[in-house]
Amino acid sequence: MAAASSPTAVPVPDVALPRRTAWLTDLPVLLVAVVWGASYLAAKDITTAQTVVPVLVLRFAIVLPVLAVLGWRKLRALNAAQWRGAWTLGLVLSVIFLLETYGVVHTSATNAGLIISLTMIFTPLAEAAVTRTMPSRAFVGAAGLSVAGVVLLTQDGGFTTPSLGDLLMLLAALARTAHVLAMARVKSVRGADALSLTTVQLGGAVAVFAVLATAPGTGPAPWTVAAGFGPREWAGLVFLSVFCTLFAFFVQMWAVRRTSPSRVSLLLGTEPLWAAAAGIAIGGERLGAVGLLGGLLVLAGTTWGRRAATLSPSGV
Repeated sequence: MAAASSPTAVPVPDVALPRRTAWLTDLPVLLVAVVWGASYLAAKDITTAQTVVPVLVLRFAIVLPVLAVLGWRKLRALNAAQWRGAWTLGLVLSVIFLLETYGVVHTSATNAGLIISLTMIFTPLAEAAVTRTMPSRAFVGAAGLSVAGVVLLTQDGGFTTPSLGDLLMLLAALARTAHVLAMARVKSVRGADALSLTTVQLGGAVAVFAVLATAPGTGPAPWTVAAGFGPREWAGLVFLSVFCTLFAFFVQMWAVRRTSPSRVSLLLGTEPLWAAAAGIAIGGERLGAVGLLGGLLVLAGTTWGRRAATLSPSGV
């Protein structure tokens, strides 16, 4: 699962970097895509249907104090409207993580990573609907290819009703789309410092998880789950907190100032490929011929759609 939120892209032009410089910049960004792809398997490995909420509390409670300390000065500079806007976005973020984590518990890490990549298709389509612009034919074709791929992917074992996890991941992709649109349209957070915005959003999400953790039926207390963790579970939790959130956030902040946002986006867009690779190579998951074809169609459709959205004058 990706980090809490991507930093606000700095509008720098696409420039041709020297090959060595480009490689040194691209490698950390590609590593972020790799750890994000592996995050689905890590979350699946340490989480059960009964421990989703407490694991989410632990995951972000570890990283939140670090972010708050690093960005304390700029956090204090946020005005009341920016705090309210960021907290609202944090509520949406909590829904995303709940859907993703419950989803990955009930499906394979491979399916989870591929289905969530539909966000790259849903977002431009939603943007087109909001702005009342017509998507290009190429983008519509890419969207159709991606949807067909998801159908095949979720029907790998025969044409039956998609699993609960598949449906939850689809809802998570829609929720991610809503979050991206809200980030762009909530006036109070426009121009806000990216680190401060991420910290407040994560704080809002953790608050939601903490409240849910006290409700009956949401599993054991976070400290009870933590006490029962062995070295493997703690390694997975640290991986999700430190690498998939802290490391990913700061690499994006660093890279977008040294290259172009579109180049960073292209590299991060390989996340579903790494999710499938981790699920198959490490998690022992298997795709039949139908599922493999579906996964390839999803990757092809999202890649084509991202390129079509970039090349279209309207952005869609």
